[in-house]
Amino acid sequence: MEVRALVFDVFGTVVDWRGGVAREAARLLGDAVDPFALADDWRGRYQPSLEEVRSGRRPFAPLDVLHRESLDAVLTAAGSAGTPPAVREELVLAWHRLDPWPDVLPGLARLRRRFVLAPLSNGNVALLVDLARRAGLPWDLVLGAEIAGRYKPDPAVYDSVPRLLAVPPSAVLMVAAHGDDLAAARARGLRTAYVHRPDEFGGRPVPPAEDPDADLSVPSFEELADRLGA
Repeated sequence: MEVRALVFDVFGTVVDWRGGVAREAARLLGDAVDPFALADDWRGRYQPSLEEVRSGRRPFAPLDVLHRESLDAVLTAAGSAGTPPAVREELVLAWHRLDPWPDVLPGLARLRRRFVLAPLSNGNVALLVDLARRAGLPWDLVLGAEIAGRYKPDPAVYDSVPRLLAVPPSAVLMVAAHGDDLAAARARGLRTAYVHRPDEFGGRPVPPAEDPDADLSVPSFEELADRLGA
């Protein structure tokens, strides 16, 4: 593959959203909630909130805004409707403090020697910058949702990468742990690499080990670097 740039899904592919959100929920709310159940519920409201934007039922809003809006219902469902506003705002920042999977930093360090690297995420730019600075993610640029003003899998998101980097779509490799993300990228001419993340949802449900439609299927970023000769 004549690839020049790699773009990455972030939540679940690069970082452990479930563990990070649960950690911050336990820190801020203590024994008042089951932190992992709260993280799962909050994530479960993610796609419905994005769909409100995709469908045109509401104008584009950054993910931080959507997370804050859904948090009220999450806390009510968890029996913590009395959580103060300042704590709610701090909880939204849990999504800015997620840890990368263990293979991510060594894998990205190798890949960056040969390729341009960027997140291609539904996260907003401020969120992605905070994640990168906290974890040391070596991005060359940050492609947050505001760049296209759309949310994946809208074609405009994938089309923005070759346009901004002045390369053909086939020179871009989309890396993700989610088959639907990769399928949408392929439909726009991007190459695709599937990364198996069996622990994204705490081991349930277990995702497939490979994506038969992807150009590559790997268990880690380090294996991806091996396969790409980095």
